[in-house]
Amino acid sequence: MPTSDLPTSDLPTSDADPFSHEVLEDPLPLHEALREAGPVVLLSRYGTFALARYDDVHAALVNWQEFESSAGVGLSNFRVEEPWRPPSLLLEADPPRHDAPRRVLQKVLGPRALRRLREGWAADADALVEEVLSRGTSFDAARDIGAAFPLRVFPDAVGIPEPGREKLLPYGDHAFNAFGPDNDLVAKGAPRVAELSGWVNAQCQRDVLAPTGFGADIWAASDRGEITPAQAPLVVRSLLTAGVDTTVHGISAVLYAFATHPDQWQRLRAEPGLARVAFDEAVRWESPVQTFFRTATTDVRIGDVVVPEGRKVLMFLAAANRDPRRWADPDRFDLSRDPSGHVGFGMGIHQCVGQHVARLEAESIVTALARRVRTIELDGPPVRHHNNTLRALESVPVRVVLD
Repeated sequence: MPTSDLPTSDLPTSDADPFSHEVLEDPLPLHEALREAGPVVLLSRYGTFALARYDDVHAALVNWQEFESSAGVGLSNFRVEEPWRPPSLLLEADPPRHDAPRRVLQKVLGPRALRRLREGWAADADALVEEVLSRGTSFDAARDIGAAFPLRVFPDAVGIPEPGREKLLPYGDHAFNAFGPDNDLVAKGAPRVAELSGWVNAQCQRDVLAPTGFGADIWAASDRGEITPAQAPLVVRSLLTAGVDTTVHGISAVLYAFATHPDQWQRLRAEPGLARVAFDEAVRWESPVQTFFRTATTDVRIGDVVVPEGRKVLMFLAAANRDPRRWADPDRFDLSRDPSGHVGFGMGIHQCVGQHVARLEAESIVTALARRVRTIELDGPPVRHHNNTLRALESVPVRVVLD
């Protein structure tokens, strides 16, 4: 619908582009402007409605009946002629189609699986920290830790072979870019789409996966009739699409937070049990997943504005996570805060089903570092990696002092 056909009376309007490189480099000024403009703001460039306040974003996330995911969680409705990426049975489906795959993943990624992984991941984290520190006390926290650890443990947990694992990050990067407009970031990834997607598809097949692991457990669920054999590889694919980049950027975010808040690192060292709180606070503070779209299934009133049926709504998760209406001193990374309730993992039936896996990965590596590292500080300016959906760090140079 052209913007001239949209209701404009009493509707705040912004011509800002949330997908511009300027905003992707520093989104905080736009987030503040959107929060202050009102509960709903029309983004005139895209003819979509923006929600940036915590209460409104939270309400939309849990209201899947009026804000559907089935039309796609990107700017454009999902197009079936795009064979490189079938719609996610988790992110881009609503009940009843969404229910069985989610139940299966909740069981596969549940407490029993995490208890089984905890000891091995702790040992892997210790080993990686030793490897990194053996090379010196200056290193890149994003590349050497944030990217390295998830790629070390998560593919093993899924059960995919080692060759080609380096393709997971560029594939996920393109998938999350594709939720935004068809801009230069999408064009940059397009030449490798066929290669990367073909490789990911192959890893989801039963005969490629290890006999034990998340992938095998998903296929076993299809044997029991909990999902269909056709759904099984799509559920595995959901893990590989959404379970790597997000955790990489979340771990990088918590290390960046500690490097810029040295008092909080000392607090963690004194209370190692705060490692999980630290990760959730970093997810609130940095919001690795910045935005997601929904589509109104009917005319929906938000405050004094009616969002018309069929219109796209852009939920600014990151803006909600720093809304001063919800959080005291929201721009501070603070381990004394209770960050539960943040929307960095979504909320409602589409809340990230793998969030506890990500927490265990982060807890493992942060705890391993805290045992060896007395202080951590920046050793140069961080470098951002721009993505239409993700808040990512390409490089976080740090310098540490060891015990």
